[in-house]
Amino acid sequence: MQPFKFYLITDTHYYKHSLSKYNEYYDDFMHYEQKCFAETQAINEAVFKWLGEANEADTVFIAGDLSFNGELESHLEFIKLLKSLQEKGKKVYVITADHDFKDTEDGCFGFDDNGWIHPEPTPRKELINLYNDFGFGEAIAVDEQHLSYVAQLTDGLRLLALNNDGCEDGGRYFEESHIAWIKEQTKKAREDGQMMIAMNHYPLIPGQPIFNIIGGTYQKDAGEVTKMLADEGVHLCFTGHMHNQSINVIETEKGNKFYDVCTGSIIADPAVIRLVNVIDDETVDIKTYDIPDFDYDTNGKSCKQYLADLFDNMIVNVLYDMAYDTDRMMAKFHLGAKLKPVLKIVGKTLQKTTVGGLGRMLFFKVDKSIKKEKVKDVAAELVRMMFEGNQYFKEGTPKGDAVLALFSRLRPVLKKINAKTIDGKSADIFELLKNSAGNYDIDDYNATLKLK
Repeated sequence: MQPFKFYLITDTHYYKHSLSKYNEYYDDFMHYEQKCFAETQAINEAVFKWLGEANEADTVFIAGDLSFNGELESHLEFIKLLKSLQEKGKKVYVITADHDFKDTEDGCFGFDDNGWIHPEPTPRKELINLYNDFGFGEAIAVDEQHLSYVAQLTDGLRLLALNNDGCEDGGRYFEESHIAWIKEQTKKAREDGQMMIAMNHYPLIPGQPIFNIIGGTYQKDAGEVTKMLADEGVHLCFTGHMHNQSINVIETEKGNKFYDVCTGSIIADPAVIRLVNVIDDETVDIKTYDIPDFDYDTNGKSCKQYLADLFDNMIVNVLYDMAYDTDRMMAKFHLGAKLKPVLKIVGKTLQKTTVGGLGRMLFFKVDKSIKKEKVKDVAAELVRMMFEGNQYFKEGTPKGDAVLALFSRLRPVLKKINAKTIDGKSADIFELLKNSAGNYDIDDYNATLKLK
């Protein structure tokens, strides 16, 4: 096959700025938000300008959640950006996901002077027509029911573009008819001597080990689907959804590798663009770029710092409200009333306690360089690192050693948590936390993958 390069972005969540006012109702909504809202139009415009001028590849993949929440006007404006790429000679391949359609206006939202408003929604059945020019129209095979298609990217290379949000019961899983279609397409690819790569909105391998035990962070039935794809000859998939940056690999019982390359949303930390070079059917090289600064009042901050601060603010707000607005925090995360006294105590402790103080309370050693840092700030940094990837809370570092010592102290409690991993095995929470706090595996930003 010929080498093939493309740019990859995901979770654009485009929102037409004029659909909403940005007032106290908006501020209340953003209190617990990781991703931008008011800034999405400006961010998308900056990213698409960058992509239009970038000259290392003439193809762009977008892995789902194109609109903020299915607003029709957002889709129509976003499509103008897609067409601007085509006018500059770029080919564009998209998939849609659950943020791209709503059956009623209640699902779409914004704000006016009186509170919530609900712009016109986009029915799911309209998506294939809206995005016909961006993958569906030139596909060599289309599953209209499941909004999936196969595209011939270049001689010897095909894209398996998957959507699984069409189940009648609202579940996000691959129906039997969809699986049958996928196997038909992978078989054709093998018979035609074609390498096939996939794009699926939901991660097929949990982005971080701790996500193994958190529902909704990865594709339903992901273990079975991953093994099926790998054994059918598809060894690489590009995903989004979790807004986290990660590259993970598994090997099936038959000895087939499968890589899941999950990419951060462009409207939330970490906001990135990947450049993927499929060198041959065994080797894929990946490089990652930060998105460019955008035309919005960021209080003098760079794009990267602005989005990182937004993420940290979300975590800090959760921890503050745990102590001082417990009912609000519990309502947001659907927590039972019995937890309220415990949450208040833990929340107040986190607000006041330094890392050194926590070490003294729980009898573990803390390096003097971090003793005065507040636990709440380190906690926000730790969670952000899990989403940014290449986590640096590793053994041998001051913060890594402190966090691992804390996890060790909590190990008797963690062992009582009866949780199962994606493959149905009993979870070792300590190991999951350790490998989520520090990245000991593949570089999540720049890596050369060996598919076989």
